[in-house]
Amino acid sequence: VQLQASGGGLVQPGGSLRLSCAVSGFSLDEYAIVWFRQAPGKEREGVACMYGSASPRYADSVVGRFTMSRDNARNTVYLQMDSLIPGDTAVYYCGKGRRREIGCQYYSGPSYYRYYSSEGQGTLVTVSS
Repeated sequence: VQLQASGGGLVQPGGSLRLSCAVSGFSLDEYAIVWFRQAPGKEREGVACMYGSASPRYADSVVGRFTMSRDNARNTVYLQMDSLIPGDTAVYYCGKGRRREIGCQYYSGPSYYRYYSSEGQGTLVTVSS
């Protein structure tokens, strides 16, 4: 099982980026997929989650600006980030539910690590003028 995030970079405030998460070893529509981020000096936090055919869920801080989607044929999950602000600066990771039956109900909680893995390599997003 592998999840590899990519697509980060330096962008000005108000700009956009699209992150990709290439997965292998499991089926995208059988597990919850989560985007996490970790800013310098802060705890890792859940940003967006997708599970099965349900609509993605988003953290309050990114609602209306971030859009999560997936392409099962390409085994890839995306995070479209628009209207970026300096507060979005972080390393972004993608993770998955530890078991098939785990949905998105825990992705934004303090004990997310019990339910989701996120050990893959992240991608750095820097929002700065």
